[in-house]
Amino acid sequence: MTQTLTFRRPDDWHVHFRDGTMLPSVVPWTAQQFARAIVMPNLVPPVVDVVGAKAYRERILAAVPRGLRFEPLMTAYLTDHSSADELERGYAEGVWVAAKLYPAKATTNSQFGVTDIAKLDPVFERMAKIGMKLLIHGEVADLSVDIFDREAEFIAAVLAPLVARHPGLKIVFEHITTSDAADFVLSRPTNMAATITPHHLVITRSDIFEHGIRPHLYCLPIAKRARHRDALRKAATSGDARFFLGTDSAPHPERDKLAACGCAGVFAAPTALSVYLQVFAEEGALDRFERFASLNGPAFYGLPVNGEIVTWTAGTEWRAPETVPGRDEQTGGGLIPFRAGQLLTWSEA
Repeated sequence: MTQTLTFRRPDDWHVHFRDGTMLPSVVPWTAQQFARAIVMPNLVPPVVDVVGAKAYRERILAAVPRGLRFEPLMTAYLTDHSSADELERGYAEGVWVAAKLYPAKATTNSQFGVTDIAKLDPVFERMAKIGMKLLIHGEVADLSVDIFDREAEFIAAVLAPLVARHPGLKIVFEHITTSDAADFVLSRPTNMAATITPHHLVITRSDIFEHGIRPHLYCLPIAKRARHRDALRKAATSGDARFFLGTDSAPHPERDKLAACGCAGVFAAPTALSVYLQVFAEEGALDRFERFASLNGPAFYGLPVNGEIVTWTAGTEWRAPETVPGRDEQTGGGLIPFRAGQLLTWSEA
């Protein structure tokens, strides 16, 4: 039986495009499905100023296939030395829509990140005053904390005190992975929201170790127990305005994923919408999909919803690509998408 769903073209509120020769390999996958995307600034060197953000945006736009309308929404990378004046200038000029907080050494290219979040309180005060959003990678980087507990520890040790000090700051808790995170967001006023990835709605930590190690499922924050996955599915499909789509699509060349110290990240973009729709179908919540994918994000960011209407159908299975051609200046190698080689149901009509 064929199912059909019509909704406004969605946006991706969390994506990694990388840079250099990889950029044109990955941008089209997002631009084909999404009207806008929040672009992560964790390049090497990171995007820390207005000049860098403008230049990166132009490189992204140059990689968008001709005929597609796509808008990258830029973000600033926060460091211990971030300037409130520079952030305000870029925000006022419309260069970036948010600032991203990476705890130092918590994830990919976070070595430039913040070592003591409390020291940035003057920056957060300015952001709250001007309405600039703070996007947070919510894990502690303390290696003495179990990797599966780092999100919950971050909530207790860092995030709860942060929102207590800055109750007016608009915060997006990025790519949440636990029931602790979903519950914390629900306990807060509507100036806090969260993005949820397609892979964290599907996999658990056991999937990473099924009949061996599955490096293409390794990401940070790492997938958790089934009860946490189920809590995320409940949150995403609830229709609550505080939860919205963010793929955290994070490509790495296959060689880097398979290395002895493999990179963290799931290349979700090629299959993201199909996976999201399958989850909503399984949860009997297709009537709430547009809210999660197309409405909640713009409302939180104060942006207009997209006018374009798209139709997706389920009925004819298609196989996700085993690999996507990708280029990298140093390592080379293809990109392995989420659900590579597996049969999927939903596709754009």
